Amino acid sequence: MPRISLSRRSIPRFSQRRPISAAAAGPARRTLPRMTELLSPALAGTAAGLGVAMPMGAMSVLLLQEAVRDRRTAVAAASGVAAVDLGYAALATALGPWVASHVAPVEAWIRLAAAAVLLAIAAHGLAGAARVREPAPAAGGPGAASEEAPGAGRSRGAVFGRYAALTAVNPTTALYFAALTTAQGAALGSGAAATAFLAGVAAASLMWQQALVVLGSLAGRRISATTRIWTFRLGYGLVAAYALKIAFPLPW
Repeated sequence: MPRISLSRRSIPRFSQRRPISAAAAGPARRTLPRMTELLSPALAGTAAGLGVAMPMGAMSVLLLQEAVRDRRTAVAAASGVAAVDLGYAALATALGPWVASHVAPVEAWIRLAAAAVLLAIAAHGLAGAARVREPAPAAGGPGAASEEAPGAGRSRGAVFGRYAALTAVNPTTALYFAALTTAQGAALGSGAAATAFLAGVAAASLMWQQALVVLGSLAGRRISATTRIWTFRLGYGLVAAYALKIAFPLPW
């Protein structure tokens, strides 16, 4: 029988690993630093979005009132507020120093106009709440006054536009984002970093506004009709007080 000789070179070695070329490893090495560079502006945008959305001002009170009245229109209202936050952040990211220099000289007049709008809203809401008759105890369930609540029956598009306009007349939001983006000018220099920052702002603002909607909707289902009417009166009273607060000092 012929003898078959096998040399070590002729036997395949399946455990031997081929070395990874530098060209193949290059993209993987570049991806991690790239993601890290985008994570920082995204987190900064998230913090900025929460910073402008979390303080309980007049818009938060109005949004809670909207959620108690109708959850679907409140979702539209929250989206309108978050859309304006995103718009101001995008404008400030692109033109931060210019926005700060042009809005600051007329800030007092813009505050006065915003206070006038908020006072008109508060007066209209208080008048509507005064016209609502408190139901009798036998008919007063948590769902009984939802149809009688002041301002009910509006389309979601109209509510979106109203809340977007009310947020837009507040100069504090524009100055807030202008100051932030001016201070971080170098970090937001690239288009990818600016996009990550804006995505963080939009996500944080929208999530917080929708959380207020959920809170107001849950509260609205658990309170009586009479208590709900008084919450409307108290809420619009707080809006009026906030309007007077932002009006001072007067521009003259």
